[in-house]
Amino acid sequence: MGELTLLTTSSSLLLHPSTPSPTRHPIRRNPKNPKNPKIPNKPLLSDVRRDLTAAPTPAARLLLKYYARLASRLAGAGKLADFLMLAETVLTSESVAGEAPQFVARIDTRTVASGVTGVLREGRFGEVLDFLAGAGRLGIVPATLVDGEGVKEMGRECWRLVEERRLEEFVGLMETLAAYRFYVKDILDPVDVLKLFVEKRDPNMAIRYATIFPHSQLLLCSIIQEFGKKQDLNSALRAFEELKHMSGGINMFACRSIIDVCGLCGNFLKSRRIFEDLLAQEITPNIYVVNSLMNVNSHDLSYTLHVYKHMQNLGISMDITSYNILLKACCSAKRFDLAQDMYMEIKRMASKGALKMDVITYTTMIKAFTEAKMWQMAFNVKDDMLLAAVSPNVVTWSALIGACANAGLLDRAIQMFNEMLMAGCEPNTRCCNSLLYACVKSCQYDRAFRFYYAWKETGFKILHIGEEKDRGSAYDNLNGKCQTEHDSSRSLTTIYGIQHSRVDKVVPFKPTVATFNILMKACGTDYHRAKAVMAEIKAIGLSPNHISWSVLIDIYGTSQNMKGAMKAFRGMRDIGIKLDVVAYTTAIKACVENKNLKMAFRLFEEMKRYRVQPNWVTYNTLLRARRRYGSLHEVQQCLAIYQDMQKAGYSSNDYYLKELLEEWCEEVICSSNRDKAITSINKTHKMFYSKKPHSLLLEKVARNLQKDVGDNQAIDIRGLTKVEARIVVLSVLWRIRESYSLGKMVEEDMVIISGVGKEVEGESDLELEVQRAIIKVLQDELGLDVMAGYGNTTSSPDDAGDTAPLQKIESPNTVSRQKIKPPNNYKHIARRPEDLGVLKVSKESLRKWLQRRKASESS
Repeated sequence: MGELTLLTTSSSLLLHPSTPSPTRHPIRRNPKNPKNPKIPNKPLLSDVRRDLTAAPTPAARLLLKYYARLASRLAGAGKLADFLMLAETVLTSESVAGEAPQFVARIDTRTVASGVTGVLREGRFGEVLDFLAGAGRLGIVPATLVDGEGVKEMGRECWRLVEERRLEEFVGLMETLAAYRFYVKDILDPVDVLKLFVEKRDPNMAIRYATIFPHSQLLLCSIIQEFGKKQDLNSALRAFEELKHMSGGINMFACRSIIDVCGLCGNFLKSRRIFEDLLAQEITPNIYVVNSLMNVNSHDLSYTLHVYKHMQNLGISMDITSYNILLKACCSAKRFDLAQDMYMEIKRMASKGALKMDVITYTTMIKAFTEAKMWQMAFNVKDDMLLAAVSPNVVTWSALIGACANAGLLDRAIQMFNEMLMAGCEPNTRCCNSLLYACVKSCQYDRAFRFYYAWKETGFKILHIGEEKDRGSAYDNLNGKCQTEHDSSRSLTTIYGIQHSRVDKVVPFKPTVATFNILMKACGTDYHRAKAVMAEIKAIGLSPNHISWSVLIDIYGTSQNMKGAMKAFRGMRDIGIKLDVVAYTTAIKACVENKNLKMAFRLFEEMKRYRVQPNWVTYNTLLRARRRYGSLHEVQQCLAIYQDMQKAGYSSNDYYLKELLEEWCEEVICSSNRDKAITSINKTHKMFYSKKPHSLLLEKVARNLQKDVGDNQAIDIRGLTKVEARIVVLSVLWRIRESYSLGKMVEEDMVIISGVGKEVEGESDLELEVQRAIIKVLQDELGLDVMAGYGNTTSSPDDAGDTAPLQKIESPNTVSRQKIKPPNNYKHIARRPEDLGVLKVSKESLRKWLQRRKASESS
């Protein structure tokens, strides 16, 4: 039987003569797409159902092919809704219920994908989503209907949502696309998107987005690390907990990441708890996790050694990184002896082939020996590196040059610098600054400037030894010979006599602000040159920092240019630099050097007003500002600074301050003539100075000088030596004398509590000598009437004015160790009296003494 061929718009269909012909669908031109000029009109769905119902099964298969291609062309023309309606009509027809896969397989995915891309380019992204959803409902895999170009267009639309910060909508869209079997990692790079969630501090959305991908565990580790960089430990822990509950469970990379984050955030205790949780779950961490834990806790040597021993018990073999961390922990704890022993152990293991030492091991030991000021040992480590064929890196050379600079070995520093160039290592700014600092520390200021200008003009010539056999002799020459004067731009061939060397490349010199700060220190007292260096900083596009200005202020102060120093100090604030403790301390030092103490103390009050905490140098500079005290106010001022210094946790040179107080107090005995020699203290008294710090003396002086003349004049000298007690008593008399000169009358007796009445072995004999010395000062040197007795126990020394009847002392030697029977009418009957060894100077006697001094000064 013959076959009838029916030509259609897309292809030919072979139909059986008894098969009804499909309804013809007219074709029209497509003006928008010249490549696809013909657009089929949408067929009537009733015609489609009629054709499929009327056709026998073999013919229905041919009709499926026809309608599949017709639907493809509709989608290719951008009629995505028509495609869905036609496909749904075909697939829901009862006559082709078992042939649905044939229809899906015959869909031209290239044509459909081309149509989808066109719709996406027209900005109809919502229509495409509806199309993909409809295709999924019909059993068509949506991902097969979009090609690479379509995915790129979808990526642009998704990125637009990200840029508009519609992140929740974006994540929902990505979840939908993932459900449609799209490779969502091809749409947008997930790492870039996760960084946005980290910036927004939204761990929940970041975790939700990461779980879309099949490699979600790696992405969660990335989230942990990114939150760690932002110092957000809580968000990182949230991601870590999510990872622990995933199907794959916890992994060692995640443990290592979260421990590293704990270190970045400064929460080393949390890192320990994470490690303990692993051990509690009987999970054996690998060497990388343990190394991270030791590195985070390297500031705690005992815990680091504990982890090291526990690791050995678990049977985990240490690598060179583990030993490097242990060396670092020893250096942090200043246990350089232990670091040296460990270094020798590492060398022994390396000689047996158990370990291979790396550049970090050697560099760590160089830094350790440098900090311990064991310079030669540091240089020996460098020799060990060369013998082991380990090339020093720029950090190693920086440490070596810094060691030479700190030791004041300028020529050795220059030698190391040139060895670095010969080894082909490019110097960084730290190397250059270390060499310049070595020049400054050696007071070779001109040499520092010669280096700087030579580097600026020619850069660094990176040299290379041409023949391998010459390399060893070259190093021997460098180690055995140190050139004392040379230009850094000259070739090492000329300097050290090395043959077969050549210049591989020239590295330009890039100075930093720190470089110029060192050069400013090299200006000495030449503030004109320092100002020129400041101008050069600005000329190359850098901005002087607070250190630059502080150095300039110091140079002004040293050169006795007080006006320039204060102008530079105020100029810092004018240009927006926040004044810190270094700037204030430098300005105070300049005021002290120029003997402008009033301005120095004013700056000190200003820095406290602006909540700038003084440091040890600030306090010490002010305490040493005066060579002698002239008034009570000056003493009170310095004692207040001393007390503030003690409260801040700093220790001071109490002996220096005590000597100034001693000199000031002795002037009470002298006449009004300031040029008169101060009454000397018996040299034998020096033997009674206590070896303990003089903070007790200074505290008592400060407490007594803070009182007013009208207050209780009780003075507690217990626990002081003869000289210290003398200073305390004379300081109170100074206060009484100065207040009297201002018109304030003495209204209270002066009471001195010596504690002699106690029958205590040992120190009670010294207390008796102290009491006799004080009586001698008051009676013989000042002419005051002194009465002796005992007093009651009170809550504070200031309340000790209530005493029993006192006996007038004619001579200090009349003071005995015998107790006087306490009276029956004791004031505080509820409390048992304690003999405090009270000395009393009446207010009448004090007034007569003040009148005599006034008459003597007026004459």
